[in-house]
Amino acid sequence: MVATRIDGKAFAATVRSKVAEHVARLKADHGITPGLAVVLVGEDPASEVYVRAKGRQTVEVGMNSYEHRLDADTSKADLYALIDKLNNDPAVHGILVQFPVPDHLSETDIVAQIAPQKDVDGLHILNAGLLASGGKAMVSCTPLGCLMLLRDQLGNMSGLNAVVVGRSNLVGKPMAALLLRESCTVTIAHSRTREIEALCRSADILVAAVGRPEMVKGDWIKPGATVIDVGINRIPAPEKGEGKMRLVGDVDFASASEVAGAITPVPGGVGPMTIACLLANTVTAACRVNGLDEPEGLTA
Repeated sequence: MVATRIDGKAFAATVRSKVAEHVARLKADHGITPGLAVVLVGEDPASEVYVRAKGRQTVEVGMNSYEHRLDADTSKADLYALIDKLNNDPAVHGILVQFPVPDHLSETDIVAQIAPQKDVDGLHILNAGLLASGGKAMVSCTPLGCLMLLRDQLGNMSGLNAVVVGRSNLVGKPMAALLLRESCTVTIAHSRTREIEALCRSADILVAAVGRPEMVKGDWIKPGATVIDVGINRIPAPEKGEGKMRLVGDVDFASASEVAGAITPVPGGVGPMTIACLLANTVTAACRVNGLDEPEGLTA
């Protein structure tokens, strides 16, 4: 068996196209242009690249992009004042503070300052609680992207066994909540899980989000299972030259693709979906605050 390769890059392009169509309708029918504000504190190189990509794609789908770049020594008070200003700006429908932030700032406290209805990263405790309790929440972008890929690949997931490897607030927990909403039977595995290999082999859907390079091997996977690899890990690539690195996921793609029915590659799988879902969440936030129908196919 050779697994179907789930093309996240192509699917993300489809999501962006749907976002652009909905943005055009909001403008034409209601005079509303969704706006996304991204705040970057400091000069982390990876964050710089990510923020530029977010800004470019936001503009490409017809939304307004607002970038705020702050010095690394920006005080907590000054950052919170900016967030408060954005919370009260009707032109801004989504707010995202790019992480990581400098050590003197707390990511948890920063998220708490963002208005829940503008929390397009889905990290506010109110959104986490709404998701867990079955309410209408802003959903974290990466799990939302995983859900979209799974729906496209599998359709109805009711009754399937799902195992999520990883219990982070960013991916593992919201992913489990989303799969429960799809009527899957869900187990969360983590560093203390006993006989994790056998548990993974029971999964019709396996989501790996643990942050350990190529941890999940082919013999951990049930034949025909759908595997979603959230991991992005850099490991040495001596075949490319001294000091060179390559990207791998949390799943050993080579061995897993011989067993699974479908699998996301790294890169090119879940990664492209994250920004696409950030844009989708911004449109959803704009619709909700204005009492309009949410974009079909772009929400959980």
